[in-house]
Amino acid sequence: MPKRIQPLADLQVKAAKPRAKDYKLADGGGLYLLVAASGGKLWRCDYRCNGKRKTMALGAYPAVSLSDARQRREEVKKLLAKGIDPGEEKKVQKAAQAEATANTFEAVAREWHERFKGEWSENHAGRLLRRLELDVFPYIGARPIGEVKAPELLAVLRRVEARTLETAHRLKIACGQVFRYAVATGRAERDPAADLKGALPPVKNKHYSSLTDPKAVAPLLRALDSYQGSFITKCALRLAPLVLIRPGELRHAEWAEFDLDAAEWNIPVERLKLKKKEKIDRKGEKHLVPLSRQAVEILRELHTLTGSRRYVFAGHRSPLRPMSENTVNSALRLMGFSKDEITGHGFRAMARTILDEVLHVRPDYIEHQLAHAVRDPLGRAYNRTTHLSERKKMMQLWADYLNELKSGAKVIPMRREG
Repeated sequence: MPKRIQPLADLQVKAAKPRAKDYKLADGGGLYLLVAASGGKLWRCDYRCNGKRKTMALGAYPAVSLSDARQRREEVKKLLAKGIDPGEEKKVQKAAQAEATANTFEAVAREWHERFKGEWSENHAGRLLRRLELDVFPYIGARPIGEVKAPELLAVLRRVEARTLETAHRLKIACGQVFRYAVATGRAERDPAADLKGALPPVKNKHYSSLTDPKAVAPLLRALDSYQGSFITKCALRLAPLVLIRPGELRHAEWAEFDLDAAEWNIPVERLKLKKKEKIDRKGEKHLVPLSRQAVEILRELHTLTGSRRYVFAGHRSPLRPMSENTVNSALRLMGFSKDEITGHGFRAMARTILDEVLHVRPDYIEHQLAHAVRDPLGRAYNRTTHLSERKKMMQLWADYLNELKSGAKVIPMRREG
């Protein structure tokens, strides 16, 4: 007759102290508390399956109480009664849980982001991940990606839509790319984002705000010259209208890219906002920006301050980094220009419109200087020195025209002559 085991008491379990060697406190039915010499208290359950004696870990005390351990012992018995090995069943469940954790929307999205971030700019990659972390992961991040349905994703996007419709559309595109990646890697059957076509209101295309009437440009130029803030910011504001480049390309300008004696700025094509294929095709090239006398003068003034540093427009907080992407727009706002009047990007639109409609410069010269894809009659992309002489004249003509506006010279009417 088997020896009768006195069940453990809560106080007995709590009071158990470590000894020189591990020892057991039995509760009956195969359940016991293993008190380790190191001080740990571990629940174990011995059982027999297919003629073999086995032991199953049930957790550690006090996280697993005595009553919890007894309940788990009963679950072991139920599995044995069905002919299932509890230890093997636990391994299967653990593997399934690990697979589910690896296949959540957040896990797959982070894997997708890590795999493709090298193809994006650093700013875009960081901004995209932050959007996912703030607006998507808290709601469907823990869900197995193969189980996320279109209505769930739409609910996420509508929360964002209430704040900004454009961001909601961008997140829809990003989520669709994550789902398609999951399909390609065998973790989802289809892309539910594809079912949301037309579910969000369309975004009305908005051009960057800009001043294109010469009468409105004149006071803007005078305001830039009288800016009372940082000298570095003032130089960026004064140079922006003269060079026809994007704000990001301006603020990341490095002194090594300039030849002030030759009045040239050579921007690495990797920094330009181009399509991926065009960047690959033009890898190693530089976009040549002819500098007017006025632009060179501004840069020489600034060189006395930041010429020993890497960045032309060094940041206020750290000279090892370029100025913030919000600096120029913030300065424009401080001077009283609203975002509906002018933005840092709007200087390009201003130049394009006036050069074309007022100064009657050939459109291909303008487009080439804007770093847009311009091709010859045979479909070949023009190289960096194409029409260089004409573009130099154009850039000087533009700078001189802005000077005339600023000084109050007669404004040429905004019309194209036949």
